[in-house]
Amino acid sequence: MTAMPQELFSLEVADLNADSSNITALVRRAATGDMQAWNLLVDQYGRLIWSITARFKLIESDAADVVQTTWMRLIEHIHRIEQPDRIGSWLASTARNECLRHVAARKRLVLVHEDAEFDGVDHHGPEVDEALLAAERAQVVREAMAHLPAQWQQLLELLMADPPISYAEISDQLGLPVGSIGPTRGRCLAKLRVLLEAS
Repeated sequence: MTAMPQELFSLEVADLNADSSNITALVRRAATGDMQAWNLLVDQYGRLIWSITARFKLIESDAADVVQTTWMRLIEHIHRIEQPDRIGSWLASTARNECLRHVAARKRLVLVHEDAEFDGVDHHGPEVDEALLAAERAQVVREAMAHLPAQWQQLLELLMADPPISYAEISDQLGLPVGSIGPTRGRCLAKLRVLLEAS
C-alpha cells in the first residue's frame, strides 16, 4: 500500500473542529438526499477516513473497504445522528471500528504447515466467492434503494419483476402515465447510481 502523506495525520484534528453550524446544515441536507451536501461531506471528511486506515497500516484493498463501509454506515444512520455537528468524530470512530474489524479478521487466518496435505481440492471455492460477492452487491443496492422515494422503489421493483410486467400494468399499479415511466426510470437509476458511487 502506498504510504499516506504525513499531513493527512494532522487532518483529523482540523476536520473534527470544522464550523459546527455549517456541518450541521450539511448533514441535515445530506439526510434529505441532497447530493451536493453528500459531496461536500465526502470532500470534508474523506481524507480523515483515509488517514485513519493509514494508521492501521491496512493494505490498499482493505483500506478502500473501510472507507466504503464507513460511508455506507453514515448512509444507514444519518437520520439517527443526534449531534450532526460532531459528524467528524462519528466518522472517525466508525472508521476506527471498521479498521479494527479488518485487523481482527486478518488475525483469524489459520496458517498451516507447508508440508500439510489436503484431502482434496475445493472445486466450489470460486462459486461460493462469486455468490458471496453477488449477495454483498445486492445488499448494497437494496440499502441504496431504501433511500429513494417510495414510488421510485416500487417502480424499480416492478421494472425488475420476473416475468416482466408491461408499462400499461405498471401505469395502472402506480398511477403513472405510460409516457412518464421511461423518464422516471431514468431519474431513479441516475439517483441510485449517485447513491452507490457515494457508498
